[in-house]
Amino acid sequence: MPSSPRRRIVPEPVTAKVPEITAIFWVVKILTTAAGEATSDYFAVHDILLGAVIEVALLAVGLLWQFRVRRYVASAYWFLAYAIASFGTGVADVMHKVLGIPYPGTTVFWAVILAAVFVAWHRSEGTLSIHSIVTTRRECFYWATVIATFALGTALGDLTAYTFGLGFLTSIVLFLVAIVLPGLAWWKLGMNAIAAFWCSYVVTRPLGASISDYLSKPRSVSGLGLGDGPIALLLLALTAACVVYLGIRRPDIQRHPELRPGSHASGSR
Repeated sequence: MPSSPRRRIVPEPVTAKVPEITAIFWVVKILTTAAGEATSDYFAVHDILLGAVIEVALLAVGLLWQFRVRRYVASAYWFLAYAIASFGTGVADVMHKVLGIPYPGTTVFWAVILAAVFVAWHRSEGTLSIHSIVTTRRECFYWATVIATFALGTALGDLTAYTFGLGFLTSIVLFLVAIVLPGLAWWKLGMNAIAAFWCSYVVTRPLGASISDYLSKPRSVSGLGLGDGPIALLLLALTAACVVYLGIRRPDIQRHPELRPGSHASGSR
């Protein structure tokens, strides 16, 4: 039977489409979020219209590339993560700077969106495990979650730095602690592993944004004043180096992803 047009454009995965969670995963995740923040801020200052066009184009290319591949490919995955980081920053900034919604409002808005995505995902698939991303539908839920976390993280980072007056450096320390706590709770207190992962994952976005802002923003707002453009280029170079390493050494390939719904076990968990 010939495949449907959708299947020809977006084929079903043959194995897991996201990386295994290792130490380098967290490093690259924070780098991409910080790079996306700096890139979006650079365009917002220099040419917001051109920036919006580029961010949407990057997102479209990233989605097409990621959904066209049938297994996890580091370059495709992290390109889309970077595109979403830049796009999510732009969306959150437009809500605040153009629509005039205060940071507490944008933070609550994206927190509600994220919660709604989690609820819909769990009701549909019965799990939020990253080891279960073995179908196109589950991957759609996964990337919807990523988009919501990136927009939420931008708003949350600005909330702590500006509204609460903590500044960027203090915000970095705050979010570092917030990332570590779920891991400790999982390790020492038996917290559910999936819940611990997502709690830490959500906080990587405001951490990356705070790092980017601390390095790039003027000293008058608690930054080092190195500039959005140079910091964006530096973080992109570091991200690219990590992705090249992942593509060559492949330490982040899931060796035992969960089975597709309806599949029968045959030696895999």
